Amino acid sequence: MMHKAIMVMGVSGAGKSTIAAALADDMGGRYLDGDDYHPPSNVAHMAAGNPLTDDMRWPWLDILAQAVNAARQEQIIVFACSALKQGYRDYLTNAVPDLKLAYLDAPYDVVAARLAQRENHYMPTSLLDSQFAALEPPASPDAQASIDQPIADIVRALALSL
Repeated sequence: MMHKAIMVMGVSGAGKSTIAAALADDMGGRYLDGDDYHPPSNVAHMAAGNPLTDDMRWPWLDILAQAVNAARQEQIIVFACSALKQGYRDYLTNAVPDLKLAYLDAPYDVVAARLAQRENHYMPTSLLDSQFAALEPPASPDAQASIDQPIADIVRALALSL
């Protein structure tokens, strides 16, 4: 049996990991962090302040989709993945049957403040502009919430729509 798969998406610093983990807990599911599936070369590229190219993303998205599909055999899966462009979301939607999309609407100033306080993360603040430049907000996500509110309220709003 295939359990539900939910992708929490948005720019770096929007709180994808925090919200996806809390949502998985709320739904009695398992959380996966899309960043954990990047090959070391991608992580090194981003840590050096360079945005990924599409050629670097496709293999990562393949690995991530395989992990999600394998894990959802056992339970609900909620995973964090930036999926900033519609093409990436289409790719994952084709690879992960019945994928649900939860979009974190993130004001630039809120994200910039969060990234400035972040420690020990490979995604430098200098890449924030490239994140917003690449962002193609989803036209009709299954769920959407603004990040400018408490985590519990975000999770509640998303869970009600999913």
